[in-house]
Amino acid sequence: MSTGLDLYDRAARDAAATIISAYSTSFSLATRLLGARVRGHVRNVYALVRVADEIVDGPGAEAGLAPETLRRVLDELEAETLTALTRGFSANLIVHAFCRTARETGIGADLVRPFFASMRTDLDVAAHDASSHDAYVYGSAEVVGLMCLQVFVNAGAPAPTTPSPALVDGARRLGAAFQDVNFLRDLSHDSGALGRDYLGVRAGGATRAEVLDRIDADLAAAAAVVPLLPADSRRAVTAAHDLFASLAARLRAAGGEGTDTRVRVPDPVKATLAARAMLGFGPKGART
Repeated sequence: MSTGLDLYDRAARDAAATIISAYSTSFSLATRLLGARVRGHVRNVYALVRVADEIVDGPGAEAGLAPETLRRVLDELEAETLTALTRGFSANLIVHAFCRTARETGIGADLVRPFFASMRTDLDVAAHDASSHDAYVYGSAEVVGLMCLQVFVNAGAPAPTTPSPALVDGARRLGAAFQDVNFLRDLSHDSGALGRDYLGVRAGGATRAEVLDRIDADLAAAAAVVPLLPADSRRAVTAAHDLFASLAARLRAAGGEGTDTRVRVPDPVKATLAARAMLGFGPKGART
């Protein structure tokens, strides 16, 4: 029977896996397509990201926490995460799982800090312009793509190395596309329940068509570099890419109706996309 740090590490990994299975069926499915070398690490990244997001997106407020208290909780989580990057240990199982992954794969404070900065923005900024949108998307989504890229390239390696510029650009653009798709899907909820406007669509800024054109361009750029990824990561990235390409196409087809109804991909279509990725097909074009 394992004892000590090995057992604690395993408990932390199990806790992270529970988070992703509870909160995202789509990403949970995609991670199953990852090779064993990287699968647990990606779950560890997702778990920390999800917990931070939940602090600012509802559960904390539902528990009766005032905005200033939510900020303090988020600040404490960031501080614990940054400390754990140095120590290699945390009493918070989700943070511990993340820091073990981060130390092995070269995820540093340069990626962690922008992420928490964007999460903090959700407590302050109700409406974004083009500049603040780009900054928010970088911290909330692009750096998460870069964290996953660090995992894909470095998990199991003797020492972390720097991914190629092409892969870095692809990871950022895929993360940006995912985030903008979710902004469009959640437009009604974000503006109604949370009082946020990430895209400026309701305020007369960017049009839905312009946002969808940007999403398609980002998805196409990301698809072009998938063949450069390690083989044990390509299938999962392809499945995730194709899922969001399908969502983007459905949002375009829905027109204005998509602002008030959360567009979804039916489970049989998700299964088909996953099977296609499993068979080794590359990503589809951005418009499906």
